Amino acid sequence: MTTKTVSDSHAPTIESVDQLYASFARGEKPRERWRIGTEHEKFVYKTDDHRAPSYDEPGGIRDLLSELEQFGWKPVYEGGNVIALTGEDGSVSLEPAGQFELSGAPLDNLHQTCAETGRHLKQVKAVGEKLGIGFLGLGMWPDKTRDALPRMPKGRYGIMLNHMPRVGTLGLDMMLRTCTIQTNLDYASEADMAKKFRVSLALQPLATALFANSPFTDGKPNGFLSFRSHIWSDTDPHRTGMLPFVFEDGFGYERYAEYALDVPMYFVYREGKYIDAAGLSFRDFLAGKLSVLPGERPTIDDWNDHLSTAFPEVRLKTFLEMRGADGGPWDSICALPALWVGLLYDDGALDAAWDLVKHWSMEERETLRTSVPKLALDAPIRGGTLKDIAGEVLDIATAGLSARARLNGAGDSEAGFLDPLRDIVRSGKVPAQVLLDRYHGPWNGDLSRVYDEYSY
Repeated sequence: MTTKTVSDSHAPTIESVDQLYASFARGEKPRERWRIGTEHEKFVYKTDDHRAPSYDEPGGIRDLLSELEQFGWKPVYEGGNVIALTGEDGSVSLEPAGQFELSGAPLDNLHQTCAETGRHLKQVKAVGEKLGIGFLGLGMWPDKTRDALPRMPKGRYGIMLNHMPRVGTLGLDMMLRTCTIQTNLDYASEADMAKKFRVSLALQPLATALFANSPFTDGKPNGFLSFRSHIWSDTDPHRTGMLPFVFEDGFGYERYAEYALDVPMYFVYREGKYIDAAGLSFRDFLAGKLSVLPGERPTIDDWNDHLSTAFPEVRLKTFLEMRGADGGPWDSICALPALWVGLLYDDGALDAAWDLVKHWSMEERETLRTSVPKLALDAPIRGGTLKDIAGEVLDIATAGLSARARLNGAGDSEAGFLDPLRDIVRSGKVPAQVLLDRYHGPWNGDLSRVYDEYSY
């Protein structure tokens, strides 16, 4: 989730809805300036007893942040607490129960992305050894109840935690018990954005399937392969889902802005504090009629904050965010951006991917999205399953990466980062199914073994 690092006090006030539409146009970039942003979250645990550490205990989350400053990271404060770090590799931030996130810098190629990931994991592991902390790469806490988890001292999270139970039954699980990997990509124009949005939204269930890695809840199998993905189905219907309007004629910046305006608010940030506006209307805010700030109109930073509180499968800001994947092992952090860069950053690959999905009906897309959390690659589509098209999609992504011709010093292309996904398709087993095989087989139902075999 977004961490605020600067004050909003000097941001321009929004005078008309045209400024909201234009906010997306500011993200347009020529191809040579397209970049790759990769975010990944991981669970933090104490190595002696596997519990999730609190923020302020000795050797806890605050100490973890402080120790990372030795690597050049600079602290970000809220209410006197360090709640994030910034540096050359982007930012490090905290999810609501202390899940640790790297929001990487915008990079030119996937070799840089994987190197960035390697630097970060090397740093946190070094600090973790000193503090008795480990890091787990899964999509959901396998053995922690909500009540067993700490809360981080971030104002926006307090507001969201209070509001979530009003609008769904699983929102607290989303905030406290899940981890994801996300890829953020650029677009050249409104038309380019729309095409990329459609392709990535239609194929987001495939990413969910390939990265499905959350089959346990409260210490036992939960009946899903990606329970993290299922959680979004009952978090808040006003801000989640497959967005049918994206596939309608005329979709563009204005239509997405109108959707975002109808997403209920969470908060407004003023003078270093978050003001609770949960359930209120941004349209009222535009008219100066927001009850918690009567007479005041929003700034462009308020709009950007508001955009960060919508949670569809693909999200538009000044870039496109791919949001369908569970957290996972090191190689999956490199594989996810490889999939989306291969599909979206080459015109031939983008056209081929669109040809593959453009005839799917909205009903088929919704059915696919609904079935993937349980069935993964066995989810039905067009008389077959996702597994039937997964290899073709990977071939398209491979061709797209080869056409980019971004080579490392050894002459390797970016396409090698797709190898873990090819192994999954070849075996027919997604990560969650491998986990379940171990749980029912050599682990003999002892889920604590996950800390030995799935930690970074």
